Amino acid sequence: MEEQVLRPPAGAGTGAGTGAGTGDTTGDAVAAEVARVRSAFEAGVTRPLAWREEQLRALRRLLVEHAGELEAALASDLGKHPVEAQLTEIAFVVGEVDHALRHLRRWLAPAPVPVPLVLRPARAQVVRDPLGVVLVIAPWNYPLQLLLAPLVGVLAGGNAAVLKPSELARATSAAVARLLPRHLDARAVAVVEGGREPAEALLRQRFDHVFFTGGAQVARVVARAAAEHLTPVTLELGGKSPTYVDGTTDLPAAARRIAWGKFLNAGQTCVAPDYVLATPDVADRLGPALADAVRDLYGPDPATSDDYGRIVSDAHLARLEALLGSGRAVTGGQVRREERYLAPTVLADVDPDSPVMQEEVFGPVLPIVRVPDLDAAIAFVNARPKPLALYAFTESRTARRRLLEETSSGAVGFGVPAAHLSVPGLPFGGVGESGTGAYHGEHSIAIFTHAKAVLAKDLTPDTLRLLQPPYRGVRNALLRRLLPRR
Repeated sequence: MEEQVLRPPAGAGTGAGTGAGTGDTTGDAVAAEVARVRSAFEAGVTRPLAWREEQLRALRRLLVEHAGELEAALASDLGKHPVEAQLTEIAFVVGEVDHALRHLRRWLAPAPVPVPLVLRPARAQVVRDPLGVVLVIAPWNYPLQLLLAPLVGVLAGGNAAVLKPSELARATSAAVARLLPRHLDARAVAVVEGGREPAEALLRQRFDHVFFTGGAQVARVVARAAAEHLTPVTLELGGKSPTYVDGTTDLPAAARRIAWGKFLNAGQTCVAPDYVLATPDVADRLGPALADAVRDLYGPDPATSDDYGRIVSDAHLARLEALLGSGRAVTGGQVRREERYLAPTVLADVDPDSPVMQEEVFGPVLPIVRVPDLDAAIAFVNARPKPLALYAFTESRTARRRLLEETSSGAVGFGVPAAHLSVPGLPFGGVGESGTGAYHGEHSIAIFTHAKAVLAKDLTPDTLRLLQPPYRGVRNALLRRLLPRR
């Protein structure tokens, strides 16, 4: 997943919206804002369960009451259709909130743990302790979802938050900065807008957790900065998510689902199918099937479709345009620079060493790579960094089992791409180069709280004397009976 949080485009503004509404993003102002939020946490503002639930309900009201405003902002930034904005951003976060409110009390309940015989009578339990102040750095491709879905877990866990929206999604960033202080507790939730200067100022501060969504290059910068304070990080990255297709599947049906997952948000999705692996006979039939699917989804000219988005910036469009020569266009390839439009494009006859196969595409260009068989497909995937997701369209149980067991990825989808994010109980995260840590639902509680061990033992009866010196006589004999035998 791409993000340029530390490299704003030329001419990008650095105005800010914060909980205090200062609009100042100098280093001193950012430090003061973090200190202000920390004071609220240390005063105990965020700890009560009632506060957490009220903040979640307030976030829900914001999303529902200002849906039209948020839809307009997402359309301005990315050309998103209002329905797509709801499905992938606004309603998505509402679903996260509702799921958390239904289960939060159970998630936070102390969990009893058995006590070994030698320590009884005693009581042991695990309690969920808030971490403190959490920094959330969001990308531009889903600028609302990927900022506020982590916030659900931050608030549910009883933490304070500093949010850094992407400067490339300016309209969405401005809407969030304006609306959040009106609905959430501004003592404990702050929004810092802008580009490189405020981002670097934030990374110089001490946080109790840093949650970053973006690309691996910037993730290394974030991780190094966090390491200065020994701050734990969650890194939600991306990579080239492969899709394997064999001859046992219904190719037209598979093509439609692949096209939907790939060209959603104009391909600017971290879990989009990045490339297809198929045997030569399947590849020859799949290309035309994908072209048909694109026409079904967006009509004969996607440029005129309200359902098809736009590329976020001129720079990203230029990068994607340079990849078009990596293969033969089965469909698409048209570019309209003045609209930041790149047609849904499928490339056939793609060489594994071509430019489009060297980096995450992160746009509406889908290469098809021919492989001899399943063995070669598995070897192809394993020779590259671990992806955020792997998809397979096959009815072969053996193929599914082998792909599941013989490859490593953040997630696996059989028969459907990208949809695993919509299952609240499933963790969302990568492995290796595609990320560290996972969230959504109860998994968010796991990363935004500390599992604190608690042991309580009354002073009487003092059974601990059995474990204490001197180890002689009856005490020695009893202890030796409890110890592992040779």
